Amino acid sequence: MSTPAALLEVATTLATEAGRLIVAGRASARVADTKSSSVDIVTQMDLAAEELLRARIRELRPDDGILGEEGDDVEGTSGITWVLDPIDGTVNYLYGIPHYSVSVAAVSGPPEPHRWTIEAGAVSDGAGTLWTAARGLGAWRDGEALRREGSAPLDRTLVATGFQYTAERRALQGQVVARLLPQVRDIRRLGSASVDLCHVAAGTVDAYYEQGLHPWDFAAAALIATEAGVKVAGLDGGAPDGDMVIAAMPEAWDALRDALAEAGVRPF
Repeated sequence: MSTPAALLEVATTLATEAGRLIVAGRASARVADTKSSSVDIVTQMDLAAEELLRARIRELRPDDGILGEEGDDVEGTSGITWVLDPIDGTVNYLYGIPHYSVSVAAVSGPPEPHRWTIEAGAVSDGAGTLWTAARGLGAWRDGEALRREGSAPLDRTLVATGFQYTAERRALQGQVVARLLPQVRDIRRLGSASVDLCHVAAGTVDAYYEQGLHPWDFAAAALIATEAGVKVAGLDGGAPDGDMVIAAMPEAWDALRDALAEAGVRPF
Protein backbone atom coordinates (compact mmCIF):
# COMPACT_ATOMS: atom_id res chain seq x y z
CA MET A 1 0.00 0.00 0.00
CA SER A 2 1.10 3.57 -0.71
CA THR A 3 -1.31 5.52 1.46
CA PRO A 4 0.23 8.26 3.62
CA ALA A 5 -0.43 6.19 6.75
CA ALA A 6 1.25 3.08 5.31
CA LEU A 7 4.22 5.08 4.08
CA LEU A 8 4.52 6.73 7.50
CA GLU A 9 4.94 3.32 9.10
CA VAL A 10 7.87 2.58 6.81
CA ALA A 11 9.38 6.06 7.22
CA THR A 12 9.20 5.71 11.00
CA THR A 13 10.90 2.33 10.90
CA LEU A 14 13.67 3.59 8.62
CA ALA A 15 14.38 6.77 10.58
CA THR A 16 14.33 4.94 13.92
CA GLU A 17 16.72 2.21 12.81
CA ALA A 18 19.16 4.59 11.13
CA GLY A 19 18.90 6.99 14.07
CA ARG A 20 19.98 4.26 16.46
CA LEU A 21 22.88 3.39 14.17
CA ILE A 22 24.30 6.90 14.00
CA VAL A 23 23.87 7.60 17.72
CA ALA A 24 25.67 4.35 18.55
CA GLY A 25 28.49 5.19 16.13
CA ARG A 26 28.97 8.85 16.99
CA ALA A 27 31.97 8.39 19.27
CA SER A 28 33.91 6.79 16.42
CA ALA A 29 32.83 9.26 13.72
CA ARG A 30 35.59 10.42 11.39
CA VAL A 31 35.74 12.40 8.16
CA ALA A 32 35.59 10.09 5.15
CA ASP A 33 35.21 12.64 2.35
CA THR A 34 34.35 16.25 1.49
CA LYS A 35 31.84 17.69 -0.99
CA SER A 36 31.28 21.34 -1.95
CA SER A 37 34.24 22.61 0.08
CA SER A 38 36.86 21.43 2.55
CA VAL A 39 34.46 22.05 5.45
CA ASP A 40 31.47 20.27 3.83
CA ILE A 41 32.19 16.84 5.24
CA VAL A 42 30.97 13.27 5.02
CA THR A 43 31.66 10.79 7.82
CA GLN A 44 31.81 7.04 7.54
CA MET A 45 28.55 6.98 9.51
CA ASP A 46 26.75 9.03 6.81
CA LEU A 47 27.69 6.28 4.39
CA ALA A 48 26.76 3.48 6.78
CA ALA A 49 23.38 5.02 7.61
CA GLU A 50 22.45 5.52 3.96
CA GLU A 51 23.53 1.96 3.17
CA LEU A 52 21.20 0.74 5.93
CA LEU A 53 18.31 2.88 4.66
CA ARG A 54 18.72 1.67 1.08
CA ALA A 55 18.96 -1.97 2.13
CA ARG A 56 15.79 -1.71 4.22
CA ILE A 57 13.89 -0.02 1.38
CA ARG A 58 14.91 -2.86 -0.94
CA GLU A 59 13.46 -5.28 1.63
CA LEU A 60 10.29 -3.38 2.52
CA ARG A 61 9.40 -1.58 -0.73
CA PRO A 62 11.50 -2.95 -3.58
CA ASP A 63 9.53 -1.19 -6.33
CA ASP A 64 10.10 2.31 -4.94
CA GLY A 65 12.69 4.83 -6.09
CA ILE A 66 15.42 6.38 -3.95
CA LEU A 67 16.88 9.88 -3.90
CA GLY A 68 19.65 9.98 -1.32
CA GLU A 69 22.47 12.32 -0.37
CA GLU A 70 25.30 9.82 -0.42
CA GLY A 71 24.44 7.36 -3.18
CA ASP A 72 23.19 6.95 -6.73
CA ASP A 73 19.54 7.67 -7.50
CA VAL A 74 17.29 4.66 -8.01
CA GLU A 75 14.32 4.94 -10.38
CA GLY A 76 11.33 2.98 -9.14
CA THR A 77 8.16 1.71 -10.78
CA SER A 78 5.62 2.34 -7.99
CA GLY A 79 5.37 6.13 -8.22
CA ILE A 80 6.88 6.51 -4.73
CA THR A 81 10.40 7.79 -4.12
CA TRP A 82 12.22 7.81 -0.78
CA VAL A 83 14.17 11.01 -0.14
CA LEU A 84 16.95 10.27 2.33
CA ASP A 85 19.41 12.28 4.39
CA PRO A 86 21.40 9.82 6.51
CA ILE A 87 22.83 12.61 8.69
CA ASP A 88 21.57 16.15 8.36
CA GLY A 89 23.95 18.26 10.41
CA THR A 90 27.13 16.24 9.90
CA VAL A 91 29.44 18.88 11.38
CA ASN A 92 27.34 18.92 14.57
CA TYR A 93 27.47 15.13 14.56
CA LEU A 94 31.26 15.09 14.25
CA TYR A 95 31.61 17.53 17.15
CA GLY A 96 29.06 15.80 19.38
CA ILE A 97 26.45 18.57 19.21
CA PRO A 98 23.06 16.77 19.30
CA HIS A 99 21.43 19.04 16.68
CA TYR A 100 21.56 16.48 13.83
CA SER A 101 19.14 13.94 12.42
CA VAL A 102 18.23 11.15 10.05
CA SER A 103 15.57 12.43 7.64
CA VAL A 104 13.32 10.11 5.64
CA ALA A 105 10.48 11.19 3.35
CA ALA A 106 8.22 9.36 0.90
CA VAL A 107 7.10 11.45 -2.08
CA SER A 108 4.79 10.69 -4.97
CA GLY A 109 5.27 12.00 -8.47
CA PRO A 110 8.61 13.21 -9.87
CA PRO A 111 11.30 13.46 -7.15
CA GLU A 112 11.66 17.22 -7.61
CA PRO A 113 10.48 19.67 -4.93
CA HIS A 114 8.37 21.82 -7.26
CA ARG A 115 6.57 18.76 -8.70
CA TRP A 116 6.36 16.18 -5.92
CA THR A 117 3.75 15.53 -3.23
CA ILE A 118 5.25 14.65 0.15
CA GLU A 119 3.21 11.74 1.50
CA ALA A 120 5.00 10.94 4.77
CA GLY A 121 8.10 11.92 6.68
CA ALA A 122 10.10 11.00 9.77
CA VAL A 123 13.02 12.80 11.41
CA SER A 124 14.98 11.10 14.20
CA ASP A 125 17.21 13.64 15.89
CA GLY A 126 20.34 13.32 17.97
CA ALA A 127 18.51 14.28 21.14
CA GLY A 128 16.38 11.14 20.82
CA THR A 129 13.21 12.79 19.54
CA LEU A 130 11.17 11.26 16.73
CA TRP A 131 9.24 13.72 14.58
CA THR A 132 6.68 12.32 12.13
CA ALA A 133 3.90 13.37 9.75
CA ALA A 134 1.58 11.94 7.11
CA ARG A 135 -0.14 14.04 4.49
CA GLY A 136 -3.58 15.10 5.68
CA LEU A 137 -3.26 13.16 8.94
CA GLY A 138 -1.19 15.48 11.13
CA ALA A 139 2.25 15.75 12.69
CA TRP A 140 3.65 14.33 15.89
CA ARG A 141 6.62 14.63 18.26
CA ASP A 142 7.23 11.29 19.98
CA GLY A 143 3.61 10.41 19.30
CA GLU A 144 2.10 13.63 20.64
CA ALA A 145 0.22 15.76 18.14
CA LEU A 146 1.81 19.03 17.01
CA ARG A 147 -0.36 22.01 16.13
CA ARG A 148 0.83 25.61 16.01
CA GLU A 149 -1.62 28.42 16.70
CA GLY A 150 -1.09 32.18 16.55
CA SER A 151 2.03 34.08 15.61
CA ALA A 152 4.20 36.93 16.83
CA PRO A 153 4.88 40.17 14.94
CA LEU A 154 8.18 40.28 13.10
CA ASP A 155 9.99 42.19 15.84
CA ARG A 156 9.18 39.40 18.32
CA THR A 157 9.96 36.52 15.98
CA LEU A 158 12.79 34.13 16.85
CA VAL A 159 14.20 33.06 13.50
CA ALA A 160 16.38 30.03 12.76
CA THR A 161 18.61 29.91 9.69
CA GLY A 162 21.65 28.20 8.24
CA PHE A 163 24.56 28.89 5.92
CA GLN A 164 26.25 27.29 2.95
CA TYR A 165 29.73 25.75 3.01
CA THR A 166 31.23 27.80 0.19
CA ALA A 167 32.88 31.04 1.34
CA GLU A 168 31.30 33.27 -1.29
CA ARG A 169 27.76 32.20 -0.48
CA ARG A 170 28.36 32.38 3.26
CA ALA A 171 29.52 35.98 2.87
CA LEU A 172 26.31 36.90 1.05
CA GLN A 173 24.18 35.10 3.61
CA GLY A 174 26.00 36.91 6.40
CA GLN A 175 25.07 40.24 4.83
CA VAL A 176 21.40 39.24 4.79
CA VAL A 177 21.53 38.20 8.46
CA ALA A 178 23.12 41.52 9.42
CA ARG A 179 20.25 43.41 7.77
CA LEU A 180 17.53 41.12 9.13
CA LEU A 181 18.77 40.89 12.73
CA PRO A 182 17.61 44.38 13.85
CA GLN A 183 14.08 43.58 12.65
CA VAL A 184 13.49 40.35 14.61
CA ARG A 185 13.72 39.15 18.22
CA ASP A 186 16.92 37.22 17.49
CA ILE A 187 18.44 34.65 15.15
CA ARG A 188 19.55 31.10 15.86
CA ARG A 189 21.97 29.09 13.72
CA LEU A 190 21.81 25.53 15.00
CA GLY A 191 23.15 23.55 12.06
CA SER A 192 20.47 21.14 10.80
CA ALA A 193 17.72 22.21 8.42
CA SER A 194 15.48 19.26 9.19
CA VAL A 195 15.63 19.81 12.95
CA ASP A 196 15.13 23.56 12.51
CA LEU A 197 11.93 22.91 10.57
CA CYS A 198 10.73 20.47 13.22
CA HIS A 199 11.36 23.13 15.85
CA VAL A 200 9.19 25.54 13.88
CA ALA A 201 6.48 22.86 13.91
CA ALA A 202 6.76 22.66 17.69
CA GLY A 203 7.05 26.42 18.24
CA THR A 204 10.54 26.12 19.76
CA VAL A 205 11.46 28.79 17.23
CA ASP A 206 8.92 30.97 15.48
CA ALA A 207 10.22 30.79 11.91
CA TYR A 208 13.03 29.55 9.70
CA TYR A 209 14.62 30.36 6.37
CA GLU A 210 17.57 29.02 4.44
CA GLN A 211 19.00 29.06 0.93
CA GLY A 212 20.94 26.39 -0.92
CA LEU A 213 19.27 23.33 0.56
CA HIS A 214 19.00 19.99 -1.21
CA PRO A 215 15.69 18.08 -1.42
CA TRP A 216 16.76 15.57 1.23
CA ASP A 217 17.55 18.39 3.67
CA PHE A 218 13.94 19.52 4.00
CA ALA A 219 11.50 17.00 2.47
CA ALA A 220 10.42 15.18 5.63
CA ALA A 221 10.54 18.17 7.96
CA ALA A 222 8.67 20.41 5.52
CA LEU A 223 5.72 18.02 5.75
CA ILE A 224 6.00 17.90 9.55
CA ALA A 225 5.88 21.68 9.75
CA THR A 226 3.06 21.93 7.19
CA GLU A 227 0.92 19.38 9.00
CA ALA A 228 1.48 21.36 12.22
CA GLY A 229 -0.05 24.43 10.59
CA VAL A 230 3.08 26.18 9.33
CA LYS A 231 3.43 27.64 5.84
CA VAL A 232 6.54 26.28 4.13
CA ALA A 233 7.27 27.89 0.77
CA GLY A 234 9.86 29.42 -1.53
CA LEU A 235 10.56 33.10 -2.01
CA ASP A 236 7.69 33.45 -4.50
CA GLY A 237 5.22 31.66 -2.23
CA GLY A 238 5.35 28.47 -4.30
CA ALA A 239 6.97 25.17 -3.42
CA PRO A 240 10.20 25.39 -1.40
CA ASP A 241 13.36 24.49 -3.28
CA GLY A 242 17.11 25.00 -3.36
CA ASP A 243 16.75 28.74 -3.88
CA MET A 244 14.80 29.28 -0.65
CA VAL A 245 12.85 27.59 2.11
CA ILE A 246 10.82 29.91 4.37
CA ALA A 247 8.74 28.46 7.21
CA ALA A 248 6.46 30.63 9.35
CA MET A 249 2.86 30.75 10.46
CA PRO A 250 0.62 31.72 7.51
CA GLU A 251 -0.31 35.12 8.92
CA ALA A 252 3.37 35.97 9.56
CA TRP A 253 4.90 34.45 6.44
CA ASP A 254 4.60 37.47 4.12
CA ALA A 255 6.25 39.82 6.63
CA LEU A 256 9.28 37.55 6.95
CA ARG A 257 9.52 37.01 3.20
CA ASP A 258 9.31 40.77 2.58
CA ALA A 259 11.98 41.45 5.21
CA LEU A 260 14.28 38.90 3.61
CA ALA A 261 13.75 40.42 0.17
CA GLU A 262 14.53 43.88 1.54
CA ALA A 263 17.62 42.43 3.24
CA GLY A 264 18.95 41.39 -0.14
CA VAL A 265 18.00 37.73 -0.54
CA ARG A 266 18.21 36.68 -4.16
CA PRO A 267 17.91 33.27 -5.84
CA PHE A 268 21.27 31.48 -6.08
